[in-house]
Amino acid sequence: MRILIVGAGATGGYFGGRLAEAGRDVTFLVRFARAKRLRADGLRIVSPHGDLTLSPKLVTAGGIDGPFDVVLLTVKAYALDAALRDLGPAVGPETMILPVLNGMRHVDALRERFGAQTVVGCVCKVVSTLDEEGRIIQSLPLQELNYGELDGARSPRIERLDAALRDAGFDARLSSEILQEMWEKWVLVSSVGGATCLMRGALDEIAAAPGGADFLLAFLAEIGAVAAAAGHAPRADFLEQMQVLLTKQGAIKASSMYRDLTQGFPVEGEQIIGDLVIRARDAGVAVPLVAAARTHLSVYQNRLDAD
Repeated sequence: MRILIVGAGATGGYFGGRLAEAGRDVTFLVRFARAKRLRADGLRIVSPHGDLTLSPKLVTAGGIDGPFDVVLLTVKAYALDAALRDLGPAVGPETMILPVLNGMRHVDALRERFGAQTVVGCVCKVVSTLDEEGRIIQSLPLQELNYGELDGARSPRIERLDAALRDAGFDARLSSEILQEMWEKWVLVSSVGGATCLMRGALDEIAAAPGGADFLLAFLAEIGAVAAAAGHAPRADFLEQMQVLLTKQGAIKASSMYRDLTQGFPVEGEQIIGDLVIRARDAGVAVPLVAAARTHLSVYQNRLDAD
């Protein structure tokens, strides 16, 4: 299978690098500046699972020569529109697009632009960042890529995809409940990201403050109610794990959105938090805490855009 990785940052670079290391036919679609650095220094991964440096196959906007079998879409949500324009020539009638963006808004955008048949559900779990040298630093051993047809079907194409992604240096799993998993991932990232950004503190700092643990649980409950209204109520074991994650000392203290905010970078506020508020309003679900987080993030992003 010809695999196009859209983006070679902390997520796309990690999974694409492992796939290339395992001998898969991988090409990265990247911006010109990233291409220049990758050509000079290689794609570099520093990981508990073993470091890696390789010379990747690269293409920039306008350089795609035809359809790919698989497109792994790994850009930030605020870069989605530009990415869809760039990857258009890579999408043919048989192409499978696996988006690892958070939330659900991007699914609607992909279906509208390329057709519902192109979209495959996907959830990735990896804790990695891009350092100042352009290296991908994986800070925790977690490295999962889960995927499946959105309707849960075990189709011939999804089995071919499964065969291509397995045994490639990370945990790959074909799921018959990928839509539920995508919603639960959204519950996770929006709870952690929204709460830490609103309070401008890490989870353990919030939990230690007066009323902090109650705030975190109430924030989670609001988001869970939105998911339930959409027909994807978080499962009991997932909610139990989330309650522990939010209020107990653990390895995960904040989110990438909180790190982006504290470093003055753009955030995915509207895509992760704002879309929840819109869906809550449409479903008649009250989410005052989540709405406050949306306002807070909007003020930050508007100020950033004005500079």
